[in-house]
Amino acid sequence: MQTKTIATAAMLLFAAPLPASALTIFVTNEKDNTVTVLDESLKIVKTIPTGLRPRGIRITPDHKEVLVCIGDDNRLDVIDTETLEISRTLNSGPDPELLDIDPEGKKIYIANEDEGYVTIMERSTGRVLAEVMIGVEPEGMAVSPDNKITVATSEQTSMAHIIDTTTFEVLENILVDTRPREAEFTKDGKHVWVSAEIGGTVSVIDATTHKVVKKFGFQIPGVNPELIQPVGIEMSKDGKLAFVALSHANRVAVVDTESYEIKTYILVGQRPWHMAVHPDGKQLFVANGLTNDMTVVDVATLKPLRSVPVGRLPWGIAVKP
Repeated sequence: MQTKTIATAAMLLFAAPLPASALTIFVTNEKDNTVTVLDESLKIVKTIPTGLRPRGIRITPDHKEVLVCIGDDNRLDVIDTETLEISRTLNSGPDPELLDIDPEGKKIYIANEDEGYVTIMERSTGRVLAEVMIGVEPEGMAVSPDNKITVATSEQTSMAHIIDTTTFEVLENILVDTRPREAEFTKDGKHVWVSAEIGGTVSVIDATTHKVVKKFGFQIPGVNPELIQPVGIEMSKDGKLAFVALSHANRVAVVDTESYEIKTYILVGQRPWHMAVHPDGKQLFVANGLTNDMTVVDVATLKPLRSVPVGRLPWGIAVKP
């Protein structure tokens, strides 16, 4: 019954019209070892071959480069956003999972899943500035808007780790729920949200006191609670909403960032993992790993507009304005 419902929803999504906008979208395809590039009309304009198992992806603040974690080749592939070619590779350390870039675009922070540390790298040269030991199986990575701290998560240790961006010292180790996946700062930088895939919750951490100030979960009528697995988190452009990808629940939760009220659940493709918000704030792009597509969501109505095929096992999304 669930498969039939998803298939029906997918047919409706494909039929819905989508307003045009100027942007370029980059989607990592973990199984194909490629990055799919789509233009403003959501047409695929190029498929870029990468190393083995591309996952985490970020665009630099100057929008000149897209950085891709190449897990099985222990490197970052750097894509020039004008030529759409890989311009260079950087030694990321073992098994990079997710990464983030500081607001100035100077430092790259990389979660090295196999070795339990964070690699901090100078973007311009690829020089390694530090390797910071944290918990087991690092995954999530987020630099604060004021560039004072970086938050890394470790899956097996069930912790969020606060790293000072000047000294590279670990300031705090914060226990969250089981298998934390992603960390994401609120727009004002006051809090960082951490998703726990197996725990089924999101922990909200005060960026100054480093204390958990709120923890909440999700309930979807008719969906087995074990399938509700929070992974990716994205904030709306105005900071009033948080979007949480719920993986095998095949939905994205929409959360009020002040009240923590779950406003709605958006049915997307199968196993939504990571997301990105359009620079104008009007659309949300969702990578659906098991249906090999990307759902486009209208932020004003919180309704899906359409789904667009990409590569196999899409994982992460980055958007160039």
